[in-house]
Amino acid sequence: MNNTNVQPYPILRYPDPRLHTVARPVAQVDERVRTIVQRMFVTMYAANGVGLAATQVDIHERIVVIDVSEARNEPLVLINPEIEWASPEKRKGEEGCLSVPGIYDGVERSVAVRVRALDEQGVSRVIEAEGLLAVCIQHEMDHLMGKVFVEYLSPLKRERIRTKLLKAEREGARSGGGTARARRAVVAEAQP
Repeated sequence: MNNTNVQPYPILRYPDPRLHTVARPVAQVDERVRTIVQRMFVTMYAANGVGLAATQVDIHERIVVIDVSEARNEPLVLINPEIEWASPEKRKGEEGCLSVPGIYDGVERSVAVRVRALDEQGVSRVIEAEGLLAVCIQHEMDHLMGKVFVEYLSPLKRERIRTKLLKAEREGARSGGGTARARRAVVAEAQP
């Protein structure tokens, strides 16, 4: 993947209503989709994230990119992903999100999943995942369904987060930009 001179997409920020759009399936994996995937990886890596759904960059198609490796060298592409199986065992772990910068909270997720998806060449793959990868897959697939992780939280917490982010956005607009720290939200590995 040659990322030279590829510009990252702007990431939608919660509570932007476009984050609630349900993504449509990708009809054909072609050069247009591969270009989207490439820019999504550039965006995710630039923001220090471990996963990104197309919904977060205002593209409402079922595309997810993930790289949970320490070295940032194990890119995973999921096009039209479907969870075939989810472990009945669940664990609550702290999550963050590139669309909800600087906010982390506990979300209960299945500890393992099996997902079927197309890769960037249109080849069907089955991925068995556990730990951080399983959490990340579930988190990003929520985005494809128009759901942001804060929706698992209480209404009071959601309102506080919404207010905090809107205030930060207003202050950022007045000062000419946001902080680098606000761009470093990542999905944290579930804690046992």
